[in-house]
Amino acid sequence: MAVPASPRAADSHRRPSGDLPPARSFTGPQVALLVSGVLVNIGSFSIYPYLAVLLRDRMGMEMGRVGVVLGLATLVQFASAPATAALAERVGLQRCLLGATVLYSLGGAAFLTGDSSPVLSVAGLLLISAGGSLYSPAYRGYLMNGVGPERRPALVSAGNAAGNFGIALGPVLGALLIRYPDAMFGLVTVIYVSLAIGHLFLPRERRGEDDRSVEPFRRMFSGLAVLPFATTALSIYLYMQFYQYLSSYSQGRMPTLLFGAAMMGYSLGLVFVQPLLAERVGRMAYRTAMAVGFACLAAGMAAFAGGNGLTVVAGVAIISVGNAVLFLKNDLEALARSRRPATVVFGQQRLAVGVGSFLSGVIGGHVYGTFDHAGILPGFWLAVAAQCVLLPPLLLGTRQWFRSVRGRAGPR
Repeated sequence: MAVPASPRAADSHRRPSGDLPPARSFTGPQVALLVSGVLVNIGSFSIYPYLAVLLRDRMGMEMGRVGVVLGLATLVQFASAPATAALAERVGLQRCLLGATVLYSLGGAAFLTGDSSPVLSVAGLLLISAGGSLYSPAYRGYLMNGVGPERRPALVSAGNAAGNFGIALGPVLGALLIRYPDAMFGLVTVIYVSLAIGHLFLPRERRGEDDRSVEPFRRMFSGLAVLPFATTALSIYLYMQFYQYLSSYSQGRMPTLLFGAAMMGYSLGLVFVQPLLAERVGRMAYRTAMAVGFACLAAGMAAFAGGNGLTVVAGVAIISVGNAVLFLKNDLEALARSRRPATVVFGQQRLAVGVGSFLSGVIGGHVYGTFDHAGILPGFWLAVAAQCVLLPPLLLGTRQWFRSVRGRAGPR
């Protein structure tokens, strides 16, 4: 049975806002942090979409092993979110932001010097992932520090827009520099070091009543909204196969710049489509949103099997629309089904993202390698599309079975 919605969750349903407030309503530190949110993701996402190619070429790894490395990195980045959120509340948001940019800088430097050292390349990936895990909750917490409930939706929307804008620009920068990895990693390192220096001058957050609501570490996983958690993990498992392996698949099938533009279009689609659909998605039944989202994922994956620029771009566009619906509804439903504070809920949802990403890397990498060695690589995308159709009903059926078993058992 669903847990009654918390007041904060209900507020999220009433006001799913995508409209950004006027610039004058932001404080100076908030503007600086929003710019930082753009730059951090430009640096990170100029690398992330091409990691499968870079690791394969640099380290001579088979795609199965590349998938394991990518899965481990994403698990570090996302699965530790509940703990890093609690750490940010205790150590201080500005200090965590600064520490995260230092980790980013060390990761970029390790990549830059790791051309002849697989260990340094993997260490760089893990350091950047750790930086992302620490930066994300502190970034959102700092934006809303000292802000009343009426301003939170606008600031959350602004923070998401800044992050997605960086995600949109990063792949284009990476596409321009993928043939020159030293230049790519050098530029990314400069961005990270500049951000670390800038965060030295970011004012410390104000301490007030919010400090009394700090959650103990032992309670970070209680009150989990099971269905949204499982659906998020499943949707990310399927989505990340597109994000991690499409760059390798597209080589020789479409121009690199066109691929980069398609990835930019994916993120811009989230920036513009999600706010437009926010109110409708908020009113939509969860199963309807799941049907729309997973159907778009299936159609997009099937389009990739066409193996040319037109079908790849079409598939990316379809997935962008579906994810705009599914990702938003997953978070709204998690808030509605949990009594926990929003920070805890989003930490739990980020853990689900890590679980899905890890499974995508481990399972998807081996499946991709199998189809590649068999010379029928387009079949990989058809296999993923089939999972998009079959796994969501299996998830709902399993949940219904557990509920019926629990109902027959009755109270003890």
